[in-house]
Amino acid sequence: MPTPEFVYVTDGRRGLLTDREREILQSDGEDVTEKYYSVVVTRVRNKIQIVERDLDALEKHDTLADELRQIIDDEER
Repeated sequence: MPTPEFVYVTDGRRGLLTDREREILQSDGEDVTEKYYSVVVTRVRNKIQIVERDLDALEKHDTLADELRQIIDDEER
C-alpha cells in the first residue's frame, strides 16, 4: 500500500482546503483584507469540526483513521 504522501487524487477532488484557502493561509493573508482572512480562518475551523465527525466514520474502517492520524503526526514533527 503506498504511503499517504504518495497518493495523488486525479479526479479534481480536494482535501480539507481549497487551493485559494491554502494560498491565503500560507501567505498569512497578505493578499487579502483582514476581514476576508478572518472569514477564511472561520471557514477552515468549521471544516475541522466536520473532519472530527468524519473521524467517527473512518474508525469503522481497518486503517483509514490510523492513516489520517499518521499524516497529522508526521506533519507535527
